[in-house]
Amino acid sequence: MPFNVADDDLYDLFGKYGAIRQIRVGTAPDTKGTAYVVYEDILDARNACEHLSGFNVGGRYITVLYYNPQRLLARMDVNKKREELDKLKQQHNIAMDES
Repeated sequence: MPFNVADDDLYDLFGKYGAIRQIRVGTAPDTKGTAYVVYEDILDARNACEHLSGFNVGGRYITVLYYNPQRLLARMDVNKKREELDKLKQQHNIAMDES
């Protein structure tokens, strides 16, 4: 996102694809140029992702990603299992080659 994009501009752009519950624009130095758009309907969110990713806004091409909580949970489960495995390796003095 352009750093100077207005909230109203985002509502106009993303609102074409469905009812928006919330838009949050990053204002901190490490979040500038990012925004979170929350739709009322999941199908509208997918439609916006399909149509707006790669769209030019204020001279910058945007990347639109769809948030998938199952993917996040799966990643957390993998990390948890990895930690459990590391603990078991330490308990049983098993050294694994990381190469």
